[in-house]
Amino acid sequence: MNKIIRNHTVNIVSLFFSLFLVLGSVGTVSAAPHSNTPAPADTAHDQAWLESRVRHQLVMIPWYSLFDNLEYKVDGTKVTLYGQVVRPVIKADAGSAVKKIAGVTEVDNQIEVLPLSPNDDRIRRQEFRAIFSFPSLQRYAIQRVPSIHIVVKNGNVTLEGVVANESDKNVAYIRADGVPGVFSVTNNLQIEKKS
Repeated sequence: MNKIIRNHTVNIVSLFFSLFLVLGSVGTVSAAPHSNTPAPADTAHDQAWLESRVRHQLVMIPWYSLFDNLEYKVDGTKVTLYGQVVRPVIKADAGSAVKKIAGVTEVDNQIEVLPLSPNDDRIRRQEFRAIFSFPSLQRYAIQRVPSIHIVVKNGNVTLEGVVANESDKNVAYIRADGVPGVFSVTNNLQIEKKS
């Protein structure tokens, strides 16, 4: 019996040691930031490469949602961030993520944090239901971050993003404008460029 207990203890210790080695190596691999991929050597493609990396980093921010709008401008190695966000952590995360990109030397974070407002929160929920419950607009809601963004500030709504056609743009505006308690709706939706 004593021999069985010793063998069982040895097996458990071996299992924990193996698990420690596996988890240690996984942690090391996942800790390496994906965004530190070296910039391409060809200066003609640097700008496009940097823009794609900035865009990638911004859409990967965990709390980024359809109620936020993030925009950016790349000028050489300087990146300027614009837009509006509901949570201050999104502004901070956006700046930090872009600073880590290889080739970025300066980040000017001009993202606006929207004021806390129970009324604006109510409008956001109602806008979401009004826009994405309409049959032709439901397809825009199935992405992790929908391509239609609803920005609400002090009862004023701005629609940002990209839609497939002029009809969807107009329907989104009509649906947004029909929500009670909204002071104004600005439709900045862009039509998707066909290639």
